[in-house]
Amino acid sequence: MDKKMAEETSRAPRSQCLDRIEQPDNPDAIGAQVTITVDDQEIKVPLGTTILEAARELGIRIPTLCYHEDLCVAGVCRVCVVEVEEERTLQASCSYPVTRPITVRTHTRKVRQARRHILDLLLSRHYGECYACFRNNNCELQALAKEYGVDFFRFGHPEKPRYEVDRSSHSVVRDMDKCILCRRCVRTCIDLQETGVLEVAGRSFESKVVTFGDKPLAEVVCINCGQCINRCPTGALRANDPTDEVWAAIDDPTKHVVIQTAPSPRAGIGECFGLEPGHCLTFEMNTALRMCGFDKVFDTNFTADLTILEEGTELIRRLYGALVEQDENVALPQFTSCSPGWVKYIEHFYPEYLDHVSTAKSPQQMFGSVIKTYYAQKAGIDPENIVTVALMPCAAKKFECNRPEMCDSGHKDIDYGLTTRELAQMISETGIHLPGVPKSDFDDPFGTATGSGVIFGATGGVMESALRTIIEVTTGVKVEDLFEHADITPIRGFEGIRFMELPIEKTGPVPELLQNVVQDWSWLEGATLKVAVAHGTAHAKRVMEDIKAGGPCSQCHFIEFMACPGGCLGGGGQPIPTSPEIREARAQAIYAEDSDAEVRKSYENPAVAELYRNFFTDGPCSHLSHQLLHTHYTPRGKYIV
Repeated sequence: MDKKMAEETSRAPRSQCLDRIEQPDNPDAIGAQVTITVDDQEIKVPLGTTILEAARELGIRIPTLCYHEDLCVAGVCRVCVVEVEEERTLQASCSYPVTRPITVRTHTRKVRQARRHILDLLLSRHYGECYACFRNNNCELQALAKEYGVDFFRFGHPEKPRYEVDRSSHSVVRDMDKCILCRRCVRTCIDLQETGVLEVAGRSFESKVVTFGDKPLAEVVCINCGQCINRCPTGALRANDPTDEVWAAIDDPTKHVVIQTAPSPRAGIGECFGLEPGHCLTFEMNTALRMCGFDKVFDTNFTADLTILEEGTELIRRLYGALVEQDENVALPQFTSCSPGWVKYIEHFYPEYLDHVSTAKSPQQMFGSVIKTYYAQKAGIDPENIVTVALMPCAAKKFECNRPEMCDSGHKDIDYGLTTRELAQMISETGIHLPGVPKSDFDDPFGTATGSGVIFGATGGVMESALRTIIEVTTGVKVEDLFEHADITPIRGFEGIRFMELPIEKTGPVPELLQNVVQDWSWLEGATLKVAVAHGTAHAKRVMEDIKAGGPCSQCHFIEFMACPGGCLGGGGQPIPTSPEIREARAQAIYAEDSDAEVRKSYENPAVAELYRNFFTDGPCSHLSHQLLHTHYTPRGKYIV
């Protein structure tokens, strides 16, 4: 595949920006080392390194607000100003590239006063009460105000709001009175995700972050990914929180409230309780959820396994149609449909490719359909009285569960979507310190899942899960014989776009569950399955443009797309802050849980097999499963009238 494309997409947007800052004309200077002295500590750094980066290497802390490790440098807030010897004015350390030996002072009287005045000016525009803000005690502006001794409003303080709060979106709430114009959300939307929903309009005192035409979020091309929330330093952006409605359902004795939990929140929620990133609290969370009042606690990984069988069957049938029946109307490559942010992205930006998207619902929505049909019958409960709650790492899942097409059971598949942060707040309200509660298992009949379901939370996880099943189903060869411990490592990692080719030398016995998918499997012998993985919509855009141009991605058969950097573990509902290191730690926690699983392939999940025996009796992609587990999507385009 195109190695150059994979290498180029592995570079972070921030690095791309720094590449454009005062690079020397002399090619011999590339790779040169420059000496910088920061607070009497000397260090040699590569030419072009910023003062901020050099200081961090020395362990010297410089405060920041507009700076973020994931984003292109802006240098707009000036909180990170420092004194540079021989420079007339203070310099923003985040955007000052070191191109000559310099001496820097980070905490002189002049610097401290400047930072304090900058904070005072920011607070003079910042309306709101910290006690009633969801970012209370996790707000970067609040933390800096405390650090710099802000004990009165030097330049005044707003007494009434200037803007109306935008609550139009199912996923994201915008409160511009709390915005400090750091432009992190703008750079997230334009540079990191390349959707371009947000921009700064106006000048000076009239500057404001706006959407196209200053329309509500629900009326523009927002994909609801929530990445802007994760990078906002204040409470200007937050998820649309349904916890009051969930508590009301729990407190209603006529309602049977069930919750499903996805793998990524389990790998991240410990951060909300003071743990370092990388601790899975799966079974502690089960106990806490019952203590909160949920009647049943189920594992979303169950329907992740179900998704692999439905989506994998769909792929095999598409390949059969294209390769054996020579049907030119078959849409290949097939795209995954698990990420609702990605689905909305393609609806807006590439609607002509919607027939490439798998019709399989996401695991969240499949669970809702199964709960309000099969489970309702099995438990003898009227589905009208069942309230389904989904714990997800994602803000876009809130929009997904409110899609009008997600009610094939005759009822709304999922009633409420909770983010990791929101559930952590509910657990705290119950007086529970999550890391200290005893462990307990999931409830039957949906407590059995596999390692394949767990790794859905990391970029490449859906593809790896699919390949574990496809390899064994089509070749009869154990995955462990091809990849050590069944870890398909070529698919793993945080490169923006990854490719893999899987030659199928022979076909083997097909499991009973999948024998009716196609009449004959021998046509796969000698074929090479080509797959790709992309995370973050900026990389998704590169893949789609490559497909349009007839590039290497167009030769793939199956492509996994995730809207969020790192996949679900970096979702817009995960604990704040996020960074490359935090995402890596969460990924390691997810893979560790996969390694400990007794069963690691979706098609071997006995509970899924039982569901097909007792309910979807005609197997994957049958009439009933198509009715309940599959859906369609809506071409939206870039302009909403």
